[in-house]
Amino acid sequence: MANVLLEFKASAGDSEPQNRPVLLIGTVANLQQLNWSQIKGKLQPAVTKESRLCRHRVSRHNSPSAAHYVARLVRVLSARRNNRCIWSMVCERSDVFASACAISRAFPIFSRRSSASRRSEKKRVTVEFMIVGAESSSLEQPELECLSNAADGVRLAARIVDTPCNEMNTDHFLDEIKAVGAELGITPVIIRGEELKQKGFGGIYGVGKAAEHPPALAVLSHTPEGATQTIAWVGKGIVYDTGGLSIKGKTTMPGMKRDCGGAAAILGAFKATIKQGFKDNLHAVFCLRRTLLDRLPLALTTSTLSTLERLWRSITLMRRAGWFSLMESFTPAKISLPTSSWTWPHSQELRASPQGSTTPL
Repeated sequence: MANVLLEFKASAGDSEPQNRPVLLIGTVANLQQLNWSQIKGKLQPAVTKESRLCRHRVSRHNSPSAAHYVARLVRVLSARRNNRCIWSMVCERSDVFASACAISRAFPIFSRRSSASRRSEKKRVTVEFMIVGAESSSLEQPELECLSNAADGVRLAARIVDTPCNEMNTDHFLDEIKAVGAELGITPVIIRGEELKQKGFGGIYGVGKAAEHPPALAVLSHTPEGATQTIAWVGKGIVYDTGGLSIKGKTTMPGMKRDCGGAAAILGAFKATIKQGFKDNLHAVFCLRRTLLDRLPLALTTSTLSTLERLWRSITLMRRAGWFSLMESFTPAKISLPTSSWTWPHSQELRASPQGSTTPL
């Protein structure tokens, strides 16, 4: 599904289902509100008015939009080899955004399957929304653009998380941040390697410096004129986490490439939000590092131990370090932005060890 072009429309028009498959999705309550005249142009002659609805079980813990079930259903049914198809989503207006994001999740960009690379023609998937309920007017173009931007952000985040860490290390993640910044006309602020230590970010530096690719703290800042408030999003971007000294077991270790999902989600959300013309100050802060097991002794520096001892007293030191690095990343967001003079507010205090000796962070 990596070679898929996803587009949203208020109406996809009539279609011949034998040449261009049509998939109608919606809860039973919403589907029952449709008139046959609204859908017959897409279904005849393969489907008649007398056809019955297929009922499926859904979890009682699901959301009203059934977004999780929609994503799973679309993923399964989209495996058929058709270059063009229509998804008709029947829902209330309040569920449109969640449904669009759920459908986007079903079409990931990343793939290493040979068949995907050989396919020359992109599969075109058209998603139309048939609104039912009190507000049943068709979606307008600005709303469709919003859905398209959100879908791009969702698929960007999924691609970063799906990419293994040998192809998505901290260097590559920074490239993704720079690419988004270039598209939006924003130059990211990047604090990396020894500069983290100099500026007082001892937790991120100490935990991530053992890896081949150095840790980094990156920021994308959107500061339009006339802004009345400032918002900061902070994302955890651990490209791979072995658990460190408290090493993870065989059932949890393989999935730890997903530990960068927080930063990936922030990047996708930031891109979508700014493209929508957000009018207030918005800062996206990314904490990027990797825990590399075979070089862990290098990570256990005095600065790491001192910082963690004072702020996060935990026996499983390295296992908690990911959350500590995220906590440390919140600090610039609480101080002042832009980041030209970032410092960790407790750095002066932590420079003095309990014994009175100085320990630079």
